[in-house]
Amino acid sequence: MTDIRLRPVAEADLAMFRRFATEPGLVGLDWAGYRDPHAAGRQFSLDGYLGADYGRLMVEAEPDGVAAGFVSYVAGTYSGPIGYWEIGIALLPQWRGRGLGWRAQAMLCDHLFAHTPVQRIQAGTHPENIAEQKSLEKAGFTLDGIIRATEFRNGRWHDGYLYSRLRTDPAPPL
Repeated sequence: MTDIRLRPVAEADLAMFRRFATEPGLVGLDWAGYRDPHAAGRQFSLDGYLGADYGRLMVEAEPDGVAAGFVSYVAGTYSGPIGYWEIGIALLPQWRGRGLGWRAQAMLCDHLFAHTPVQRIQAGTHPENIAEQKSLEKAGFTLDGIIRATEFRNGRWHDGYLYSRLRTDPAPPL
């Protein structure tokens, strides 16, 4: 099993972000068409991807320090002053299926629970993405339900699955 760590985004990582914005299929089912490849540099210049309501951390494979992908988080709110985090992950194809994804998502949850007061972290995935469903469950998430017509992709609307992990849920062993 490859050891991993999460770390802040570095300028050298922007090339990976540009690839995700311009290479169809690199993010699998999440491909939503071409995006501005320079947006990554602008965001990095603004806050280094460590904003108050949004962030990215790199998933780095040890011991070589190779960037395998990234995890992201964005703030949301249902009611009240303390909202939730919605997380996501994008791994380069050669790093998928090696157990990095579930551990990176579990590590991100531990980080967010340790440093922010949220009670809930949630993540969405596609019904056909069985690997990500298993990854989320291994990372301590529970399926909340189906979100109907939540994503427009390939010319039509698709349902999604919504998972959550609460601060009071047991953390998975890493």
